[in-house]
Amino acid sequence: MEVMTEKEAEYVKKSTLYELRLIITQGEKDEYTRQEIVELLDKIATAKEQE
Repeated sequence: MEVMTEKEAEYVKKSTLYELRLIITQGEKDEYTRQEIVELLDKIATAKEQE
């Protein structure tokens, strides 16, 4: 099992936040509930696991 460097972990964190930003800004809604944001984060995490 590979261990990420601190720089790699920071890159992954920023790219995940950017993915969430894209999903929200490209969506049809202007406001999201806490639950909806959690569901979006879960989708991103699931997609990352499949890579």
